[in-house]
Amino acid sequence: MQESAVAEGAHTLTKDLHIRRIGPADDAAMADVIRTVMTELGACGEGYSINDAEVDHMYEAYAGPHAGYFVVVTDGDRIVGGGGVAPLEGADDSAGNDMCELKKMYFLPEARGVGVGRVMLQCCLDLARALGFRQCYLETLGSMHQAHRLYERSGFRRIDRSMGDTGHHRCDVWYLLAL
Repeated sequence: MQESAVAEGAHTLTKDLHIRRIGPADDAAMADVIRTVMTELGACGEGYSINDAEVDHMYEAYAGPHAGYFVVVTDGDRIVGGGGVAPLEGADDSAGNDMCELKKMYFLPEARGVGVGRVMLQCCLDLARALGFRQCYLETLGSMHQAHRLYERSGFRRIDRSMGDTGHHRCDVWYLLAL
């Protein structure tokens, strides 16, 4: 997929669900999705992404030239999930500027089990490639078994330590993908 298609395109997932780039009016709804899912997972304390300042300002956080965020919307334009990529904060010198992080990919129950995660992940990885990243890092929780299967089917390999300086020290599983 070309960069302009990734940046501008909307993707139909089902007759009721679509993926599009996040807009400024989507911040509150996406923050609610993140907080709902993180609470469901019991990931509410210090060291989890639920506490990141960007949660309330997702559009602005991903509006830069080397990042992007997508939302999953219903036909009624209700946001039920999202995911994005951005440079990995605090990446060591060996990674340089070629490493991104898959960030804040969460879905409400009605967007699960219908292939949304697979399509969202592909949108994010296509954007990462279009932006010139050569590696994609992600961190997750050991309890998110369906997510692990998705990442592994998509070519991510599990690594034994965290990378960068995300502040998410409560995450206990890490993956890396060569783009």
